[in-house]
Amino acid sequence: MARVGFIGLGNMGGGMAANLAKKGHDVRAFDLSADALARAKAAGCLPLTSAAEAVDGAEAVITMLPAGAHVEQVYRESLGGAAPSTILIDCSTIDVTTARRVAQDAAARGIAAVDAPVSGGIAAAEAGTLTFMVGGSEEAFARAQPFLDDMGKNVIHAGGHGAGQAAKLCNNLILGATMIATCEAFVLAERLGLSPQTFYDIASTATAQSWSMTSYCPVPGVGPQSPADRDYQGGFAGALMLKDLNLAMTAAQDVDAEVPMGARARDLYQAFADAGQGGLDFSGIIRMLARKEEGTAG
Repeated sequence: MARVGFIGLGNMGGGMAANLAKKGHDVRAFDLSADALARAKAAGCLPLTSAAEAVDGAEAVITMLPAGAHVEQVYRESLGGAAPSTILIDCSTIDVTTARRVAQDAAARGIAAVDAPVSGGIAAAEAGTLTFMVGGSEEAFARAQPFLDDMGKNVIHAGGHGAGQAAKLCNNLILGATMIATCEAFVLAERLGLSPQTFYDIASTATAQSWSMTSYCPVPGVGPQSPADRDYQGGFAGALMLKDLNLAMTAAQDVDAEVPMGARARDLYQAFADAGQGGLDFSGIIRMLARKEEGTAG
């Protein structure tokens, strides 16, 4: 087993680091939150007081941070202790340009890096069933894969540096738009006299079937358990969906791609966040859509 430096122990990173420890790795963990460090210690990780300590002597360094600026800062300030044999694995969701730049900067120091954003949410992070979309060279991917395998069930090489981030942004563009369409349909179905359960039984086995419908239904008490059954607490925050959609919009502008559905989804999640609901799970946008319908009814 290997020594792993893990930086960023939030809702996703905490579960990922815990799974590495369960697999027998010597996980040296750092986060700015004392509570996150305490949870990591309870899960078998060694809590440290700085990112540089986590990097020092590590065979792999995994980052799970809020934004590209944080990844750049950690790489810039903490890689002094990284050996040329260290593999850098950034699992954050950041913009494609930054992902490529930090990988190039690491390469200039003789260190291999991959971008490896995830899909699956908090439950998958805790269960070790995440999907990883990986950008980097074949050699770097081969070195990163054993660590990713210990945290997920699907590890897919998407291409060169930045390809993992590109795949993640496109994936979440679909997710954000389909969740809104699913919420709209449930609101409309109820107004037309269908019960949510009846509509679910039909749509989940018909051409409207999607992950948002069958695995993450936005209506409480319908389908498999989801954040809707916990008053939209936990899960994937609306503010994070907004962040990912904004990144997708920037990427689309950079390559002159038309994404009208994604743009409208971004605008709706912006309104959701502006209404103070960004901390709720992103499927909670059904409440905002239902209130809008009520306000225009009659």
